[in-house]
Amino acid sequence: MNKDGIKGGSAAENTARHLEDLILEGSLRPGEPLLAEREMALRLSVSRPTLRQGMKLLEDKGLLVSEPGGGRVVAPLATSITDPLIELMSDRPEIVVEDYLELRATLERMAARLAAVRANDVDRDALRGCMERIDRAHDKADPHDEADADVELHLAVYEASHNIVLLQIMRALSGMLRRGVFHNREQLYARPEVREVLRDQHRAIHDAVLARDPEAAGKAAEEHMAYTLRVMSEIAAAEARLEISLRRIDGGSLTSPAARPGRRLKGARLRTSRGPAP
Repeated sequence: MNKDGIKGGSAAENTARHLEDLILEGSLRPGEPLLAEREMALRLSVSRPTLRQGMKLLEDKGLLVSEPGGGRVVAPLATSITDPLIELMSDRPEIVVEDYLELRATLERMAARLAAVRANDVDRDALRGCMERIDRAHDKADPHDEADADVELHLAVYEASHNIVLLQIMRALSGMLRRGVFHNREQLYARPEVREVLRDQHRAIHDAVLARDPEAAGKAAEEHMAYTLRVMSEIAAAEARLEISLRRIDGGSLTSPAARPGRRLKGARLRTSRGPAP
């Protein structure tokens, strides 16, 4: 049996259990397509019928999803929790963003400290790759790429913490973050002065983990989240002031333009709270 082989008990059940372990530890990520059945059976040293039975067990548990073309992908985890939360929170970001970032500050500090102690050479290489991607996106001044690279670095820190529960919680939260439930990350990266600070803070986390310094890593993560909360609060306050100013110009859209001579700005219109920051 090779290092990927499976033995003992029901072959199909053990195949399913092995794949479950890979999903739980984060080796198989949500949304990732699995290998073709033939190659996968060879890798696991099981027959194709056994593999099919094992994957059917995981489909029944909601851990794998069949694709129209016949392939399978790892299902998003905790959707029974996150999907209702997305619906509940997406229209109320001003209520939850501070609580979310407060939770993140606690989790990020813990993950960074653990990563500094537990990261191995593979983890450190992954962190270096994430930091290089942040630098490239920063040099291009691409807010979308920079925001995505931001999330990848934080996930790499969680993976390097080797705490499975922390990792899975963060993966669920990062899916909501990518969908802009809590705040629009690209708003942060649209501001040059903020971009510089964020890159420096990410590098501080990266460097402390690579230096195996848990105190510095935890402190860097905590300062990063505190800064993010402060900037997001400033953005929200600026948006609220702008919307009040625009409502004053047109009487809250409830008065005739003629009733407010000299007060209407050409092309002025109300923005929604989801629009880009000024």
